[in-house]
Amino acid sequence: MKKIIVISSGKGGVGKTTTAVNLGAAINYFGEDVLVIDGNLSTPNIGIHLGSPDVPISLNDIISGDSPAEDAVYEHESGMKVLPASISIKDSQKIDFSDLKNYKKDFKGLADYIIVDGAAGLGDEAMSAVALADEIIIVTNPEMPAITDALKLIKLAEQMKKPIKGIIVTRVKRNSIELSPDTVRDMLEAPILGMIPEDQHVQESIAMKDAVVHTHPKSNASRAYKEIASKIIDKDYDSKKDKEGFFEKVAKAFGWGKGFR
Repeated sequence: MKKIIVISSGKGGVGKTTTAVNLGAAINYFGEDVLVIDGNLSTPNIGIHLGSPDVPISLNDIISGDSPAEDAVYEHESGMKVLPASISIKDSQKIDFSDLKNYKKDFKGLADYIIVDGAAGLGDEAMSAVALADEIIIVTNPEMPAITDALKLIKLAEQMKKPIKGIIVTRVKRNSIELSPDTVRDMLEAPILGMIPEDQHVQESIAMKDAVVHTHPKSNASRAYKEIASKIIDKDYDSKKDKEGFFEKVAKAFGWGKGFR
């Protein structure tokens, strides 16, 4: 069954867009038909993350009625489909965010799994993406301010009768300062889909303008995103078997072979 999953967060800077990109990449890794939509119309970043910030036809053109949805879909070299929003301030000012939900049927005609990167926060733009969702995934960090804002977002989503698929906790350091997974789950009263470890490869992938699932497929963060994706699409995945082996590490250290990152 085709499904729209909106990736949302109570505040900015918690890794929401990075999660949307990598969750889409991870679902595509398993051979599924996936589309990542930049539903953050005022400050879109999906195109920037994937090295194509400016495209001829964008989500803005769809909502404006200038183009059909399929004309704004672009295929990443990995096979993942992407529907970017315009980075032009002028284009974003012409859009009524509430119109986004009217294109639910159009989006479902483009892929089996539709991942939407919604705007951060609790404002009208963020809620317009929530209104589009079949399910919502909340991205947060293991710290009290982020958890508090995530809880507010969950309450608003529940008022809109939108089911919470679960929580993805990013930038996890596993130290004594951050909140434990059990504490996060109990505070938010929602299942934890996965914990994304603090991993320098994520920042490297952003600099390389691609998903860490593509640039560093065996990294800790990449394998964590694959684990979450496997749960969502109900596919088998063994993270330990996907881990970089000894000889791969040696080859990478000495620059031997191709394909090691």
